[in-house]
Amino acid sequence: MLIVTTENIPGHTIVEVKGHVFGVTVRSRGIGGNMMAGLRTIVGGEIPEYTQMLEEARRHAVDRMVENALMRKVNAIVMMRFDSSELGQSMSEIVAYGTAVVIDPAS
Repeated sequence: MLIVTTENIPGHTIVEVKGHVFGVTVRSRGIGGNMMAGLRTIVGGEIPEYTQMLEEARRHAVDRMVENALMRKVNAIVMMRFDSSELGQSMSEIVAYGTAVVIDPAS
């Protein structure tokens, strides 16, 4: 599955647009991770526990978006984006979304 953030794919023609597709995941750090992250906020800098959680969440959201796209029998997703939000104080929602299309190599 070809996934791009652009509207068009160089060297290909979009022959059919099947509509939007998305994948959602909601994640929460365990109490140990929250405690370590809380301690790290005192000294500043990157919080690796949260970075790892969000990287994993993005991968899962993309995987779910691809599953959604495959059900529509497409071979590409254009205009892919991520969105995220906080749910409560310990949960993050990650959404990957885009437009499902059928592409052919340009002649």
